[in-house]
Amino acid sequence: MFIKKNINNLFYFFVIVHLVIWTLVPTLTNKNLPLDVIEALAWGSNLDWGFTKHPPGSAFFPEIFFQIFGPQDWAFYLLSQIFVVSSFYIVWLFANEFFKNKILSLLSIVLLEGIYFYNFTTPEFNVNVCQMPFWALTVYLSWKILIKKELNIFFPISLGLVAAIGFLSKYLFIYLLLSIFLISYYLFFIRKKIKFNFKHYLPLEVFFVALIPHLIWLFQNDFITIKYALSRSGIDDYNFLDHFKYPIILLVKQIVLLIPFFILVYFLIKRIKIRIDLKDDKNLFLIAINIIPFMLILFTSIIFGSEIRTMWMAPFYLFFGVLALSLFEIHENKEKLLDFLKPLLILFFLSPFTYAAISLIKDDKRTDYDGHNESIEVAKVWEKNFKLPINVVLGDEWHAGNISYHMKSRPIWLGEINQTNVDKLDVYICVKKVCVGHR
Repeated sequence: MFIKKNINNLFYFFVIVHLVIWTLVPTLTNKNLPLDVIEALAWGSNLDWGFTKHPPGSAFFPEIFFQIFGPQDWAFYLLSQIFVVSSFYIVWLFANEFFKNKILSLLSIVLLEGIYFYNFTTPEFNVNVCQMPFWALTVYLSWKILIKKELNIFFPISLGLVAAIGFLSKYLFIYLLLSIFLISYYLFFIRKKIKFNFKHYLPLEVFFVALIPHLIWLFQNDFITIKYALSRSGIDDYNFLDHFKYPIILLVKQIVLLIPFFILVYFLIKRIKIRIDLKDDKNLFLIAINIIPFMLILFTSIIFGSEIRTMWMAPFYLFFGVLALSLFEIHENKEKLLDFLKPLLILFFLSPFTYAAISLIKDDKRTDYDGHNESIEVAKVWEKNFKLPINVVLGDEWHAGNISYHMKSRPIWLGEINQTNVDKLDVYICVKKVCVGHR
């Protein structure tokens, strides 16, 4: 009981320290919020069921924090870390049920510090970070239904809702959903280990009902977000060699990024297990949710010759720590764990130190942009000409988004500067790269 309680405390200590460090470091070293956060806040100022680039999820949560805290940069770094450590907590719950060993569960979480996506990139709340807890929770709830066979109606309904929110964070979430579908199909119809129940339909029904507002918005807006996603993948600039080039680039980049993770795992390995029992449903499930999403996105790149950007892979490795510890026999003695602790601590503190150093030394980053003073200058020009309050801003998401975020009146962002948007305003004035106005 003492060991169990002690390890639980270590886990909570770890996630709290992670949250505090990665909230404080960017708060103290950045002059401005990163691009993706400003974009999300621009969209959030005029919430809709979708935006030019993405579905609405990544704008919804920053807008909640803005309504609570206002234009406080630390709040949005905190938001990002809440999403990260929430993901860690869900993986922790899964690992506890998978291993029934608190030490292995803890190790499966701290190993994630060896993955670039869960530390260095997390200050920037974006669609990739937004997916993480919903990705983890979708896996966990699927585990409850498919493997633990818990069919309390709460689990199927929650799964459908969580999966919908994940999908509304970023369409790439479909790779996890397809993987869960394939696992389910195998267990239901090939292994025939699970008897079909009407409750098994509920996640799908809830999922599509939750998506209805967004689907209507897509139809009304000519599927603009899907077109954007396709353009970002490089499909518009088709080249036959892309079928080979981009998959290889994807593999090489992911291997390189995972090197610190593999180094940490190396310090724990006692021996490789000779045989993994894939007849055991829990082992099959674990391997499937780690491998199938990656294989599907790799096949996408091969078949369509599409470029898979590095950051898109952020949620794919959340359960890699659990997978690694299931594939290897791990030293659990005190001496070996202390040997593992040294590189872990180095990595744990090296990442925020490196982030801070780059942030302080380089002075040409987005986070060096003086959005606050820009908004003051724009307000002064406006006040010389009009007495009405500024309640609308036009321009690209970066420049207009900064004005919307920093200006006291919090004008809503209506989109790019064009005649259609300008005609919506009663009065307006254009300053630098934005137009502000009143309607």
